[in-house]
Amino acid sequence: MRNIVCVEPGAFELRTGERPQRKQGEVLVKVLAVGVCGTDYHAFRGKQPYFTYPRILGHEIAGEVAETDADLHESRGLKVGDRVTIMPYIACRSCIACRAGRPNACSGLQVLGVHEDGAMREYMSVPSEYVVKTEDLSLNQTAIVEPMSIGLHAVNRGEVKPGETVLVIGAGPIGLAAMKFAKLAGAKVIAMDTNVERLRFCRQWAGADEIVEATGDVAAKLADITGGDGATTVFDATGSPQSMMKTFDYASHGGKVVFVSLVQADISFYDPAFHKKELTLLASRAATLAEFERVIACMREGLIDADGFITHRAPFGKTIEAFGEWLNPGSGVIKAVIEL
Repeated sequence: MRNIVCVEPGAFELRTGERPQRKQGEVLVKVLAVGVCGTDYHAFRGKQPYFTYPRILGHEIAGEVAETDADLHESRGLKVGDRVTIMPYIACRSCIACRAGRPNACSGLQVLGVHEDGAMREYMSVPSEYVVKTEDLSLNQTAIVEPMSIGLHAVNRGEVKPGETVLVIGAGPIGLAAMKFAKLAGAKVIAMDTNVERLRFCRQWAGADEIVEATGDVAAKLADITGGDGATTVFDATGSPQSMMKTFDYASHGGKVVFVSLVQADISFYDPAFHKKELTLLASRAATLAEFERVIACMREGLIDADGFITHRAPFGKTIEAFGEWLNPGSGVIKAVIEL
């Protein structure tokens, strides 16, 4: 079996190894496609928290069931040949967050491709409860269920309501997913980024109502769009501490700020400004099974354009070369997918 291993920051190796041995209660999944996300890029650069090397990256997974227990066909409807995605957040099921029904915030959360080996390999064996059938979805749709779920979870954390004004900073895949689901929730969406081409994509793909180039007096631009009110909910999906520390300036009085990005840095703010507006600051981590299922339902309804979202792709054998190209900001990549 072929594996692509990030052996240390800045270095991949193509290795061969034994196919995983499936344990009782697990499902052996043949990987068909893997989406590449910011976490993978940060890990390759050595800037991803919770990360150790060597590691097989990849947690945006499209595959098919290669082997499973007979009883899982009855209990879960899983059978050999089923198209599936994998929810890559392995929870302990016993900590305070898990007991409260929030396994995505598990105190010992193990994320495939981060804490444990991920999907840049031909097969992987995972507990059956993390295998999600996608049935009639295309391979492209299945490959982006996970990043879409991250965006949906952020919007759910922000409790976005119809008619409110939402600002999403960062027009990468997760920011775009947050824009899409904020729009589906009935909000007016403002997209902000430094990249003009990405901002155009926000209008085209996510249906952003307004776009703001993050140069000059950004606060004045937002004040003009919002009539001086600011955004009722601000999502930051930039992965930039500097951007995250400016979000309080953009939120309305009584508004919310949701940090979607995870950065290996300290974040500070001026407390009087925070209290003056009585802001709510929220973190957003991972997603839930219900959110995966909601994304799949939206895919079936034709509400998410997976084919338009995926801009770059490479066969498995060309991944290492292509990965270096995708790291280049000039590549124009929105979402890259590795095909096995």
